[in-house]
Amino acid sequence: MDVGLKLVAAPTADPVTVSEIKEYARIDGTEQDMTIGNLIKAAREAAQSYQNRAYFTQTWELSFDSFPSMPVEIPRPPLQDLVSVKYIDIDGIEHTMDLNDFIVDKRSEPGRVMFKHGKCWPNVQLHPIDSVIFQFKAGYDNVNKIPYTVKLAYMVYITYFIDHPDADEPPKAFYTLLGADRMMPV
Repeated sequence: MDVGLKLVAAPTADPVTVSEIKEYARIDGTEQDMTIGNLIKAAREAAQSYQNRAYFTQTWELSFDSFPSMPVEIPRPPLQDLVSVKYIDIDGIEHTMDLNDFIVDKRSEPGRVMFKHGKCWPNVQLHPIDSVIFQFKAGYDNVNKIPYTVKLAYMVYITYFIDHPDADEPPKAFYTLLGADRMMPV
């Protein structure tokens, strides 16, 4: 079964700020602020990709080419909320399912979605590609919930690339800090 994952809305914040990085790296002045800001975004992409997690609230779509077996594991923990479940029939018409038909397990990592007792997929013929789409919100809703090892990994990543602008790989410490909470891809 082909599965797709697409970012719909990126997070609007990061676990660290330019000021925190400057304090950690002992950088004065504002000349490197734009570089630090860009490195924060790069650190987010690298860290989230390596850990298969979401740090701040973001919206994703998980798509399937057919109705998936239940429960469905939702990638990029922590799962905040299920936004919608849609399917596209053979005629290309999109249908939105009632969220009250589902149980959403936000405590597990990864989160899970399953039908309530007595509920099931409709008996319809589906469009052949990306016919079932789960839209969900993932990530922490508060910077204080993000593990400190993630924040430290950002700092290591950013200061390393400030000091080594021609480097093509983050330092080993970056991966070591993130390794303990790494999720396997769903």
